[in-house]
Amino acid sequence: MKNSNCATEVIIIGGGLAGLTSAIHLTKMGCKVIVIEKNSYPKHKVCGEYISNEVLPYFEWLNVNIEELKPTHITSLQFSSESGRTIETKLPLGGFGISRYTLDHALYLKALSQKCQIVEDQVNEVIFKDDFFEVHLTSGKTLTTKIVLGGFGKRSNLDLKMNRDFLKNKSRWLAVKSHYKGEFKKDVVGLHNFKGGYCGVSKVENNLLNICYLTNFKSFKKYKNIEEFQEKVVAQNPHLKKILENSTSVFEKPLTISQICFEKKENVENHILMMGDTAGLIHPLCGNGMAMAIHSAKLASEETIDFLSGKISRQEMERNYSSNWNKNFKQRLWYGRILGSILEHSKLSEVLTNLITHLPFLLPIIIRKTHGKEINMTQN
Repeated sequence: MKNSNCATEVIIIGGGLAGLTSAIHLTKMGCKVIVIEKNSYPKHKVCGEYISNEVLPYFEWLNVNIEELKPTHITSLQFSSESGRTIETKLPLGGFGISRYTLDHALYLKALSQKCQIVEDQVNEVIFKDDFFEVHLTSGKTLTTKIVLGGFGKRSNLDLKMNRDFLKNKSRWLAVKSHYKGEFKKDVVGLHNFKGGYCGVSKVENNLLNICYLTNFKSFKKYKNIEEFQEKVVAQNPHLKKILENSTSVFEKPLTISQICFEKKENVENHILMMGDTAGLIHPLCGNGMAMAIHSAKLASEETIDFLSGKISRQEMERNYSSNWNKNFKQRLWYGRILGSILEHSKLSEVLTNLITHLPFLLPIIIRKTHGKEINMTQN
């Protein structure tokens, strides 16, 4: 672990998993941090809400006690094709189920306890000039800092302002999420394919069931509403049909987000180190976006500390972060895109499922390709 005690202000845009984790890391090391977040806490978000245990050593170092949040402990993955053909396997490291409502709020309180300043506002523009950043807020304020970290999510107005390349192609993906009361094994995360999409199912704290699915908009727009789509498309998978018929939503209406993009993104733009979904979004069927966001926060924080301590130049910081980000995530994102392309097509999905059924050793290999190792604090 790289040690430092820096007193220079860092601005983090976005107070999601990556942004809050980085804020906790940096304030623990003595940095002055401001997080700019447009929403108040706690808040539900569209998310699969499963995290691989690879993050636990890092959370322990941050003094974040996950067990206090009463997560479910997940040991197995169940996958089914559109027809209901099923494969189940043990997860190499295992994981846990926790809602973003609970986890983000806990990280928010932890950051506040370490004297992090969290400002409820929105960033309109970031200008880099003379080795400093000007961060312009909707409220009219302008903040100046040496370091800006980006954790502003999958798609934002700031992406448009920065004219990021991934926005050139319109995304066709839509995600829907709700919490339910219903029966489901606490130690299993389910990934179930349906025509034009796939659905993640797992228990989170308080015995609630999180159901979150991704579908292409072309399939969805044929139907009047979410309820009709779930009945006529999602529930055609017999596993999902049984789950939905025996569960009751606790949300007044499901949460939705559109224009979800899995295109390649740059992890450093305009001298901003991008973290989490801001740097790259893995397909939900790989089930590990939350762990990747947390890990990317560690990588960005360590390089930031070295830069502010004078150990490395800005150019070296950016180069190191990009290299470490690619080493840890580039291949996983590539495998995620390949799997997503296969499962988007029903016939290919059936072929893949049949193949894995006859060659069951393939599924653990696929899991290893899309999951990381335990985050060791002595290395990147």
